[in-house]
Amino acid sequence: MNAALLPPSGSVALVSSAATRAREYIAMAKAPATLRAYRADWRDFEGWCVAHSLTPMPAAPETVALYLADHADVLKPATLTRRLAAIAKVHSAAGHDSPASLRHATVSEVFKGIRRSKGTAQTRKAPLLVGQLRAALKDTRGDLLGLRDRALLLVGFAGAFRRSELVALDVADVAFTEDGLVVTIRRSKTDQEGEGRKVGVPFGSRTATCPVRALRAWLDAAEISSGPVFRAVDRHGRLSAARLCDRAVALIVKRAAELVGLDASIFAGHSLRAGLATSAAAAGASERSIMDQTGHRSVQMVRRYIREGSLFRDNAASQVGL
Repeated sequence: MNAALLPPSGSVALVSSAATRAREYIAMAKAPATLRAYRADWRDFEGWCVAHSLTPMPAAPETVALYLADHADVLKPATLTRRLAAIAKVHSAAGHDSPASLRHATVSEVFKGIRRSKGTAQTRKAPLLVGQLRAALKDTRGDLLGLRDRALLLVGFAGAFRRSELVALDVADVAFTEDGLVVTIRRSKTDQEGEGRKVGVPFGSRTATCPVRALRAWLDAAEISSGPVFRAVDRHGRLSAARLCDRAVALIVKRAAELVGLDASIFAGHSLRAGLATSAAAAGASERSIMDQTGHRSVQMVRRYIREGSLFRDNAASQVGL
């Protein structure tokens, strides 16, 4: 038992129960995916230390600096940043000062050199733009699988949802109104405490690409009145009671991209969210309206999409008479 969780005195049973709950709450402070990544990162660091006869716990800052340098050619700066966070978290949990802090000159200088050498730009998946989505939907199947994919693509795009948010939706989270859908996102990447937010998904101007009508058609055809909205459908058209996994969203987006001759490898689940933001920017939507739909809290993040969507809108080169 972690001594830091023990009070000076008290019932052994009470203390044990409270300590167990405390550890559970500590584990819940991070998203499950983040915890899995931290565990994998720590195992890699620990294994590297053992292989090089270095002490992983507590590690010296010089050891961390050597680890960074040895992995600079195979890992991106963003991944190395997460490795540093994992090393720091494990040391903190064990009651040690972090050897991975950038306050240590050996760590910060090596990491700064790696960032300058390798660059810090992240490789992002391509946005699936509105014209590409319309073209892809012309070729979707009319069976149960096709209805599900159409609904998922359109709702995911119009709501600018993350793939984890899409697959987490239950029927109780979706309200059909005269203005469109009101979708309640109960928990997301930027809302780990479950405060929740509501997203409006309006009726489309075209029946064939209306997210509201597409979702209604899917739920009616699949006879889904409760539980998960998006579920697996096997090759025989049989509906599962289990919700889709988030990886399935990426596969559905890739299939849509292939239908219109695009390179599926550059598309993924995030392409729907990025596609709405980029397409909205190209259509002249304001920063605030895009952020309201995507749920971005950082203007800097959403401006990435706005810049891409505005490359040829009010372009200086188009006004010089070439």
